[in-house]
This record gives sequence, C-alpha cells and structure tokens, in this order.
Amino acid sequence: MRPRPQPRPRPLARPRLYEQLVQRLCEYIREADLGPGDKLPSEREFAAALGVSRVSLGQALVALEVQGIIEVRHGDGAVIRYNPSDEEVLRVLRERASRRAEIIDARQALEVKLAELAALRRSDIDIAEIDAAIAAMRDEIGSGERGVTGDERFHAAVTTAARSGLLARMMDEISPMILQTRMESLSQPERPRASLAGHQRIADAIRAGDAKEAAEAMRDHLEMVSDVPPLDD
Repeated sequence: MRPRPQPRPRPLARPRLYEQLVQRLCEYIREADLGPGDKLPSEREFAAALGVSRVSLGQALVALEVQGIIEVRHGDGAVIRYNPSDEEVLRVLRERASRRAEIIDARQALEVKLAELAALRRSDIDIAEIDAAIAAMRDEIGSGERGVTGDERFHAAVTTAARSGLLARMMDEISPMILQTRMESLSQPERPRASLAGHQRIADAIRAGDAKEAAEAMRDHLEMVSDVPPLDD
C-alpha cells in the first residue's frame, strides 16, 4: 500500500497593516475610555504616535466612518459615535475587502451603460441636477472636504437621467457597498479634484447627447476612482 502524501502545514497569515490599524484604533477608543461625542487625537498626532503615514491612518479612519463608529467633521476631527467591538469591526472590514473587486466590476457594468443611456434620454431638468451636483461637490472640495455628498449626488443624477427602472434598482441595491469604495477613493491625495474633473467630462458628453463619449468618460472615471493603493505592507 502506497503511503499517503501528507499535507504541508501552511504558514500563518500575517495581519495586514490595514487591519492592524483599524484594530489599534478600536483598542485606543477602549483604552482611552472614549464614548459618543468624544474626539480622537488629530490625524497628524495619531499617525506620528502609531508610526504610520497620515494616508494610511486616514484610510483606516474611513473604514470606521463607513461602519458608523466615528464621524469625521471638517475642522473638528473624528468624533466617536459609538464604542465598537473589535471582532465585529474586523469581520465587516474583511467581508467588504473581499467584495471590493466585485463592487468595482458591478459599477463598471452598470454605470457605463447608465451614462450612455443618460446621454440619449436626459431632460433639461436632469442636466440641471447633474450640474447642481457638480457645483455642490466643487463647493465641498473648496471648503476642505472630500466631496462625498456631491459625488453621490452626481452618480444618482446620472442614474435618474438614464430612465431605466431596472438599472436604477440594481444601483440602489449596491449603493451601501459603493459608499466605502467612494470614501476610500476620495480620501486619496488630489483624488477629489480629479474625480470632479471626471464628472465634468461625463456631464459634457451627456449634455451633448454623445452616448459613446459619455460611456467612455464614465469608464475612464471609474477606473481612476477605483485605484486605491492597498494597505498590505
């Protein structure tokens, strides 16, 4: 009887920096006995204490913001909304990380087509709302914010202009998952203004009724905003 090959032990996976940072933030909230309404230290101070870049810390804060654990207020820093459980935070974080590529694929499939249809079906009211969304995002960025609300409003306006009930319902289904990728992207240096420029190109094509250019502009925009460096080092 031939001996059975023995499976080789697999090395333990090293926790990613992203997860370590999120876990450390949760530990700090607990150790400092912080509760709803309390503020975290400034990003500069916190990043220096942890020995990481402000970009890395900012993305970890985004993960907590998306889960509703903190609220980041412009000019006031990060404020605690509720005390998290480390296990629950990391579970949700890992689930969302594993779905990120699928969310990007879904956006490419849906929003490129929505932009194309919007160029063919838009009304004057739709154009006005698209322009208002761009203006709102520009104002947010000008005041030092990331432009998340204006960004969300723009993509919703394009969806409405496409006049496709089924595609709109599909977008509504994945919108909570899009929120995290949107916030992560807009937290990148110079990304809000680059995203705003992408919106303007899409809007110009929709206004001109150029379906091919609208689809191409949306595809290029989504590829750009999907480029978020991993925090695995």
